[in-house]
Amino acid sequence: MSPIPAFELNNGTSVPGIGLGCWGGVTKGERYAAREWMLAALKAGYRHLDTAWAYGTEESVGWAIRESGVPRGEIWVTTKLPPHHAGIVAESLNHSLTALGLDYVDLYLVHWPQRYVYDNDDPDPKDADGNYRITESPSIPEVWAQMEEVYAAGKARAIGVSNYSIKTLEVLLPTAKVVPAMNQVELHPYLAQPELKAYCDAKGIRLIAYTPTGYGTVRSDPTITALASKYGVTSAQIILAWHLWRGNAAVPKSANAEHQKSNLIIPKLSVEDVEKVSALDRGQRLCNKGDARGEVYGWTLEQLGW
Repeated sequence: MSPIPAFELNNGTSVPGIGLGCWGGVTKGERYAAREWMLAALKAGYRHLDTAWAYGTEESVGWAIRESGVPRGEIWVTTKLPPHHAGIVAESLNHSLTALGLDYVDLYLVHWPQRYVYDNDDPDPKDADGNYRITESPSIPEVWAQMEEVYAAGKARAIGVSNYSIKTLEVLLPTAKVVPAMNQVELHPYLAQPELKAYCDAKGIRLIAYTPTGYGTVRSDPTITALASKYGVTSAQIILAWHLWRGNAAVPKSANAEHQKSNLIIPKLSVEDVEKVSALDRGQRLCNKGDARGEVYGWTLEQLGW
């Protein structure tokens, strides 16, 4: 078994390779109750918590940090800018910091490349036909310029993006003064994204995986289960080991105390076994795969560059 590595980012900060995904459900009750399993994760040794304005769990994350007794400086906290706040980045981050009860976050991500109209703080503004009200102003570069301002102000130790493709990064980077430190994307053995990884590696952008173990779909794959049996670990541990071997951070979400603990115990895979996992890639999205219109939160897969 190997210790959890810390990955150095392009601005010199270091992020724990395994974090806790802090999506807590859709109801206020679920999001409030999530604080207990977040606290359990900190007590189990997690030092990386991944939340977002859109998750509605920032208050629970902050409570868990305070209750844990772990010094703030030892915990990496990520949150994210929602699409309807694209024109008010500083205000949105201040709102998140208030909810978290923190003076800064370690990583602030643009959650999605698409931008929504701001209408009475509605996070899902839609027209009468049910279409998301997308806006072109601010542009992707203009949103990023605001991100650079909050970074310069010390409100975030690092800034990055989420759900960005090569296509959308090519829009952002030409005018960027600060290269994104991380890009959080759906990433698992069925969606290994080798082209995006190679591109981000070349630009100094570290990938971080959400849906990292691919739900039961990937965890039950015969190749994965055979390797889990070989190493005497769970399928999730095999997949997380694969992520770390590739140099990706990962943020599995688990409310189960035993799963939380096992996800921090990583087997050391042979190169041959890593290649077996990589060979499962089929470009299959499991979390955000497009609705009946072929869209993901208002953009087509082509617009997203997926």
